Amino acid sequence: MAQSKALYAFGRVVCTPVFKLIYRYKIINGNNIPNDGKGYILAPNHLSFSDPILVALGQKRRLNFMAKDELFKNKFFSWLIRSLGAFPVKRGAGDGKAIKNGEDIINEGNLMTIFIEGGRSKTGELMRPRSGFAMIAQQTNAPVVPVCITKIGKGFFAKRIIHFADPISVADLGLDSVDRRALRNASNIVMGKIKEMREHDLNEYSSC
Repeated sequence: MAQSKALYAFGRVVCTPVFKLIYRYKIINGNNIPNDGKGYILAPNHLSFSDPILVALGQKRRLNFMAKDELFKNKFFSWLIRSLGAFPVKRGAGDGKAIKNGEDIINEGNLMTIFIEGGRSKTGELMRPRSGFAMIAQQTNAPVVPVCITKIGKGFFAKRIIHFADPISVADLGLDSVDRRALRNASNIVMGKIKEMREHDLNEYSSC
Protein backbone atom coordinates (compact mmCIF):
# COMPACT_ATOMS: atom_id res chain seq x y z
CA MET A 1 0.00 0.00 0.00
CA ALA A 2 1.34 3.40 -1.01
CA GLN A 3 1.69 6.18 1.53
CA SER A 4 -1.25 8.58 1.61
CA LYS A 5 -0.02 12.16 1.25
CA ALA A 6 -3.35 13.56 2.47
CA LEU A 7 -3.52 11.35 5.57
CA TYR A 8 0.13 12.07 6.39
CA ALA A 9 -0.49 15.84 6.14
CA PHE A 10 -3.65 15.54 8.25
CA GLY A 11 -1.77 13.52 10.87
CA ARG A 12 0.93 16.17 11.08
CA VAL A 13 -1.65 18.93 11.64
CA VAL A 14 -3.38 16.94 14.37
CA CYS A 15 -0.29 15.58 16.11
CA THR A 16 1.74 18.79 16.26
CA PRO A 17 -0.32 20.58 18.95
CA VAL A 18 -1.23 17.37 20.79
CA PHE A 19 2.36 16.18 21.09
CA LYS A 20 3.54 19.68 21.95
CA LEU A 21 1.10 19.66 24.86
CA ILE A 22 1.94 16.13 26.03
CA TYR A 23 5.73 16.07 25.57
CA ARG A 24 6.68 19.77 25.28
CA TYR A 25 9.07 18.47 22.64
CA LYS A 26 12.00 20.44 21.25
CA ILE A 27 13.47 19.84 17.79
CA ILE A 28 17.18 20.50 17.25
CA ASN A 29 18.61 20.84 13.73
CA GLY A 30 15.25 19.86 12.25
CA ASN A 31 14.46 20.00 8.54
CA ASN A 32 18.18 19.48 7.90
CA ILE A 33 17.79 16.95 5.09
CA PRO A 34 18.12 18.56 1.66
CA ASN A 35 15.12 18.35 -0.64
CA ASP A 36 17.41 17.34 -3.48
CA GLY A 37 15.51 14.36 -4.79
CA LYS A 38 17.87 11.88 -3.12
CA GLY A 39 17.01 9.19 -0.63
CA TYR A 40 18.28 9.36 2.94
CA ILE A 41 18.21 7.03 5.93
CA LEU A 42 17.25 8.32 9.37
CA ALA A 43 18.61 6.19 12.22
CA PRO A 44 17.03 7.11 15.59
CA ASN A 45 17.24 5.41 18.95
CA HIS A 46 13.92 4.08 20.24
CA LEU A 47 12.28 4.85 23.60
CA SER A 48 8.51 4.66 23.08
CA PHE A 49 5.66 4.13 20.63
CA SER A 50 5.50 7.90 20.11
CA ASP A 51 8.99 8.05 18.59
CA PRO A 52 7.96 7.69 14.91
CA ILE A 53 5.62 10.66 15.22
CA LEU A 54 8.16 12.78 17.09
CA VAL A 55 10.81 12.09 14.44
CA ALA A 56 8.34 12.84 11.64
CA LEU A 57 7.41 16.18 13.21
CA GLY A 58 11.06 17.23 12.93
CA GLN A 59 11.19 17.03 9.14
CA LYS A 60 9.17 18.74 6.41
CA ARG A 61 9.78 15.84 4.06
CA ARG A 62 7.56 12.81 4.58
CA LEU A 63 9.14 9.78 6.26
CA ASN A 64 8.73 6.06 5.73
CA PHE A 65 9.23 3.58 8.58
CA MET A 66 10.36 0.01 8.98
CA ALA A 67 8.21 -1.38 11.83
CA LYS A 68 7.96 -4.74 13.60
CA ASP A 69 5.48 -7.09 11.95
CA GLU A 70 3.45 -7.56 15.16
CA LEU A 71 2.02 -4.06 14.66
CA PHE A 72 0.32 -5.16 11.44
CA LYS A 73 -1.87 -7.92 12.89
CA ASN A 74 -4.86 -5.66 13.49
CA LYS A 75 -6.43 -4.87 10.10
CA PHE A 76 -7.44 -1.29 10.85
CA PHE A 77 -4.15 -0.37 12.53
CA SER A 78 -2.25 -2.07 9.72
CA TRP A 79 -4.15 0.01 7.15
CA LEU A 80 -3.51 3.18 9.16
CA ILE A 81 0.24 2.82 9.61
CA ARG A 82 0.75 1.56 6.05
CA SER A 83 -1.08 4.66 4.83
CA LEU A 84 1.33 6.74 6.91
CA GLY A 85 4.37 5.08 5.34
CA ALA A 86 5.16 2.07 7.55
CA PHE A 87 5.89 -1.45 6.34
CA PRO A 88 6.59 -4.64 8.32
CA VAL A 89 9.88 -6.31 9.11
CA LYS A 90 10.43 -9.61 10.91
CA ARG A 91 13.04 -8.75 13.52
CA GLY A 92 15.99 -11.10 13.89
CA ALA A 93 14.96 -13.11 10.84
CA GLY A 94 17.06 -11.49 8.09
CA ASP A 95 13.90 -10.25 6.36
CA GLY A 96 15.03 -9.88 2.76
CA LYS A 97 11.65 -8.55 1.61
CA ALA A 98 11.75 -5.72 4.16
CA ILE A 99 15.32 -4.86 3.17
CA LYS A 100 14.26 -4.75 -0.50
CA ASN A 101 11.27 -2.51 0.36
CA GLY A 102 13.61 -0.13 2.19
CA GLU A 103 16.01 -0.03 -0.74
CA ASP A 104 13.18 0.68 -3.19
CA ILE A 105 11.90 3.56 -1.05
CA ILE A 106 15.36 5.14 -0.93
CA ASN A 107 16.09 4.57 -4.62
CA GLU A 108 12.86 6.43 -5.39
CA GLY A 109 14.29 9.46 -3.59
CA ASN A 110 12.39 9.11 -0.31
CA LEU A 111 13.35 9.13 3.37
CA MET A 112 13.60 5.78 5.16
CA THR A 113 13.55 5.59 8.97
CA ILE A 114 15.12 2.57 10.69
CA PHE A 115 15.48 2.44 14.46
CA ILE A 116 19.13 1.64 14.99
CA GLU A 117 18.63 -0.58 18.07
CA GLY A 118 16.09 -2.82 16.36
CA GLY A 119 13.53 -2.32 19.13
CA ARG A 120 12.45 -0.17 22.07
CA SER A 121 14.73 0.32 25.07
CA LYS A 122 12.78 -0.67 28.19
CA THR A 123 15.27 1.05 30.49
CA GLY A 124 15.66 4.28 28.56
CA GLU A 125 19.36 3.59 28.06
CA LEU A 126 20.89 3.17 24.63
CA MET A 127 21.18 -0.43 23.44
CA ARG A 128 23.60 -2.16 21.09
CA PRO A 129 23.24 -0.88 17.51
CA ARG A 130 22.10 -3.23 14.76
CA SER A 131 23.50 -3.10 11.25
CA GLY A 132 20.32 -3.26 9.13
CA PHE A 133 20.40 0.43 8.29
CA ALA A 134 24.09 0.18 7.33
CA MET A 135 23.35 -2.69 4.97
CA ILE A 136 20.70 -0.64 3.19
CA ALA A 137 22.95 2.43 3.10
CA GLN A 138 25.68 0.33 1.55
CA GLN A 139 23.36 -1.01 -1.15
CA THR A 140 21.77 2.35 -2.00
CA ASN A 141 24.64 4.78 -1.31
CA ALA A 142 22.22 6.76 0.84
CA PRO A 143 23.59 9.17 3.47
CA VAL A 144 22.61 8.37 7.06
CA VAL A 145 21.16 10.90 9.54
CA PRO A 146 21.69 9.91 13.20
CA VAL A 147 18.73 10.99 15.35
CA CYS A 148 18.77 11.13 19.14
CA ILE A 149 15.52 11.05 21.11
CA THR A 150 16.20 12.06 24.71
CA LYS A 151 13.70 11.87 27.54
CA ILE A 152 14.12 14.65 30.09
CA GLY A 153 12.67 13.66 33.45
CA LYS A 154 10.49 10.69 34.39
CA GLY A 155 6.99 9.54 33.60
CA PHE A 156 4.84 9.40 30.49
CA PHE A 157 4.64 13.20 30.13
CA ALA A 158 8.39 13.81 30.37
CA LYS A 159 9.85 16.35 27.92
CA ARG A 160 11.38 15.00 24.72
CA ILE A 161 14.35 16.37 22.78
CA ILE A 162 14.62 15.23 19.15
CA HIS A 163 18.10 16.04 17.86
CA PHE A 164 19.04 15.50 14.21
CA ALA A 165 22.70 15.21 13.21
CA ASP A 166 23.91 16.23 9.77
CA PRO A 167 23.84 13.48 7.12
CA ILE A 168 26.89 11.19 7.06
CA SER A 169 27.98 9.86 3.67
CA VAL A 170 28.54 6.19 2.92
CA ALA A 171 32.24 6.92 2.39
CA ASP A 172 32.56 8.59 5.80
CA LEU A 173 30.85 5.58 7.36
CA GLY A 174 33.48 3.32 5.81
CA LEU A 175 30.93 1.32 3.86
CA ASP A 176 33.07 1.02 0.75
CA SER A 177 33.73 -2.64 1.54
CA VAL A 178 31.07 -5.32 1.95
CA ASP A 179 32.30 -7.25 4.97
CA ARG A 180 30.57 -7.50 8.34
CA ARG A 181 33.27 -5.50 10.07
CA ALA A 182 32.47 -2.48 7.90
CA LEU A 183 28.77 -2.77 8.78
CA ARG A 184 29.58 -3.05 12.48
CA ASN A 185 31.95 -0.08 12.36
CA ALA A 186 29.35 2.04 10.56
CA SER A 187 26.77 1.13 13.20
CA ASN A 188 29.19 2.16 15.94
CA ILE A 189 29.91 5.50 14.22
CA VAL A 190 26.21 6.36 14.07
CA MET A 191 25.55 5.19 17.62
CA GLY A 192 28.57 7.18 18.78
CA LYS A 193 26.99 10.32 17.31
CA ILE A 194 23.70 9.52 19.03
CA LYS A 195 25.51 9.10 22.35
CA GLU A 196 27.25 12.44 21.82
CA MET A 197 23.95 14.21 21.16
CA ARG A 198 22.28 12.49 24.12
CA GLU A 199 25.01 13.60 26.51
CA HIS A 200 24.76 17.17 25.23
CA ASP A 201 20.97 17.28 25.53
CA LEU A 202 20.90 15.77 29.01
CA ASN A 203 23.40 18.37 30.19
CA GLU A 204 21.66 21.22 28.39
CA TYR A 205 18.01 20.53 29.18
CA SER A 206 17.81 18.43 32.35
CA SER A 207 17.43 21.57 34.48
CA CYS A 208 14.66 23.02 32.31
